[in-house]
Amino acid sequence: MPLSLQLEKLPGILRDGLARLLNSILHCLETYSKGSDYCIPETFHVSPLGLDIPVTVVYPSGVPEADLESERRQLHKVLCLPEDRPLFRRGNSVDLTGTRDRSGFLYTTHIGLNPSGVVGGEEAVVQGKYTYHHYMQDNIDDNGWGCAYRSLQTLVSWFRHQGYTNQPIPSHREIQQTLVDIGDKPPSFAGTRKWIGALEVSFTLEKLLGVTNRILAVQSGEELAFHGQELVNHFKTQGTPIMIGGGVLAHTILGVHYNGTSGEIKFLILDPHYTGAEDLQVIHNKGWCGWKNLNFWDKSAFYNLCMPQRPRMV
Repeated sequence: MPLSLQLEKLPGILRDGLARLLNSILHCLETYSKGSDYCIPETFHVSPLGLDIPVTVVYPSGVPEADLESERRQLHKVLCLPEDRPLFRRGNSVDLTGTRDRSGFLYTTHIGLNPSGVVGGEEAVVQGKYTYHHYMQDNIDDNGWGCAYRSLQTLVSWFRHQGYTNQPIPSHREIQQTLVDIGDKPPSFAGTRKWIGALEVSFTLEKLLGVTNRILAVQSGEELAFHGQELVNHFKTQGTPIMIGGGVLAHTILGVHYNGTSGEIKFLILDPHYTGAEDLQVIHNKGWCGWKNLNFWDKSAFYNLCMPQRPRMV
């Protein structure tokens, strides 16, 4: 509510809001209760892109997201919002706990960083929330081999926070077993400390989430400079984080700032090699999440980028 709102108008606004909420609860009860088997209404507060105010929605507890599609489509139409992405799923609900999600992981860690320093050009970054997954979390010592697994976990978290899936964040062992199940790896792979790359990340996302991915292969880190506009377009149209693997290292790209005229480019990197506590100030100050120039990449290493494509759904 605006600070200039006259105090005498506040009771009426609160009364109208309460009436709308009670009507939503009544609609939920009438629509989803069966006989004496009453559903349990649950409220969710959502702040979709394109609206200046949050929206409260009421859904019946235990009813799958797929069975609520008509409810969501009606909200999209009434509020004149795009119908190609989730905005009112349970996973879209606002988290009021601060800089950590309900599991204790830091989320959207690039917020608050200094500007990239690139003059002019176009800047495009990941759209929406994600959680930061890095070495040594979950009581797993994966220092030296688990960076691609952690980047994959960050990608899965993005799809969870955008409401595309309720699939839990997969553990290293679950990722490995998924690759075994699809025939990409032998049974002996599960339970090892072996690395994975962008292709394995792509296979896992497709199997667990049904997400399609585009693989961009470059011959060297230096060659990434020639794909600046392509990366800008990805973040503007898809908005998903990118996993990049090259040599023995993997990282997550959260954005790019590219000046096509000067050729200057910087990459917004989330580094899964961090081994410290969930301290956002340290992560920012030490560059574990920050803007990196082209010299960040190995000029002699071949790189694959896993670029998840945003599903069209509500």
